[in-house]
Amino acid sequence: MHQYSFEKLGVWQEARSLSVTIYKITGNFPQDERFGLVSQLRRATISIASNIAEGSGRTSYKDQANFYQIAYSSALEVLNQLIISSDLGFISIEDLAVCRNKIESISNKLNSLRRSIKKD
Repeated sequence: MHQYSFEKLGVWQEARSLSVTIYKITGNFPQDERFGLVSQLRRATISIASNIAEGSGRTSYKDQANFYQIAYSSALEVLNQLIISSDLGFISIEDLAVCRNKIESISNKLNSLRRSIKKD
């Protein structure tokens, strides 16, 4: 079976893993957050992997860098929402730490990827 270029990227694989983690964690949120933080967290975390995939398919360096920047911004959005979720008691400090470490790794790799393709 053909493997697309984004599937070979370690940063995409990590973003995909983070999405699975977020889906599992948010499954324990209060029911009244289903359309609030749960939806927002899930959409933002999927956005990270989706923008990496879309960026990898772009032919111009500028377009690629733009999509990797959007993915980075989505990672920060997820972190912000996880911190608030922790403040509200929806996730444990341990779950926050696990996700924070994953986000740190993803954001570092996205920055490196963006720098590596940037052409002036």
